[in-house]
Amino acid sequence: MADIFYKTALFLVFVSTAGFIIYIIVQQKRFFRWAYISLLVGFIFHTLFLAHQYYALGTAPVIDLKSSLSFFSWCIIGVYLIFQLRFGLMVLGSFVAPLAALLMITSVAIPAGELTVQEPMLKSVWLTIHVGTIFIGDGVFAITFMAAIMYLIQERGIKKKTRGAFYSRLPSLETLDAINHYSLICGFPFLTIGIITGAIYAQYVLGSYWRWDPKEVWSLITWLSYAVLLHERLAVGWRGRRAALMSIFCFCILLFTFIGGSLWLSDYHSFENLGGWIG
Repeated sequence: MADIFYKTALFLVFVSTAGFIIYIIVQQKRFFRWAYISLLVGFIFHTLFLAHQYYALGTAPVIDLKSSLSFFSWCIIGVYLIFQLRFGLMVLGSFVAPLAALLMITSVAIPAGELTVQEPMLKSVWLTIHVGTIFIGDGVFAITFMAAIMYLIQERGIKKKTRGAFYSRLPSLETLDAINHYSLICGFPFLTIGIITGAIYAQYVLGSYWRWDPKEVWSLITWLSYAVLLHERLAVGWRGRRAALMSIFCFCILLFTFIGGSLWLSDYHSFENLGGWIG
């Protein structure tokens, strides 16, 4: 049953991606509505799949790369659906849906191995809160990243005075900068809570709030990078291109922390020690 939920979600995200791409080409709202509804229904099926995984494992389904990519795509889609209600920016889905689809395709492409939770201590509510808030923050920062990419594309078209049909379909620079700012403000508290609850969980399990594990260090670097960006926007007044470039840089650090910290660098944060593995 869980596989059916996920395959249905993946199919609907594909349909949604196609719809959003058609929309940005022909600019007809019926294609947006079709794409948005497909994405929403796909999100519901994906939620059912994750609920089943949570019930089966007894903890957040992020203990291997395959499940983590799936959960990350779910968070990105969920955040986008909320942002669409807030901003009504239809073209944003043309960038978000392909990213979510790519993550889900990568998740499916990774060979499925036996996924188990070997340690009872992994079934802690603190771990669930830690993982949930971190991933939601990552999902919001994905929107920050997408808004920054769109900003640079639009700015390039304006500077070169070659604003063709594609550029005219993108929002104004002011709107994209506002989305970048708003998503940064929303995402930073989630990242902060995620790190704090992770420290609480580490104290509960390992007897220490901080062990200088490589993933802990890179998580701190990620947090500091976004803190600098937030400070510069609020206190110094960074706007436009500078904020967009910094947003892209921060998201690259976030991705390295997310993937590299769990696959290559970490000790107790590694997927193998969490109980999940590939193969």
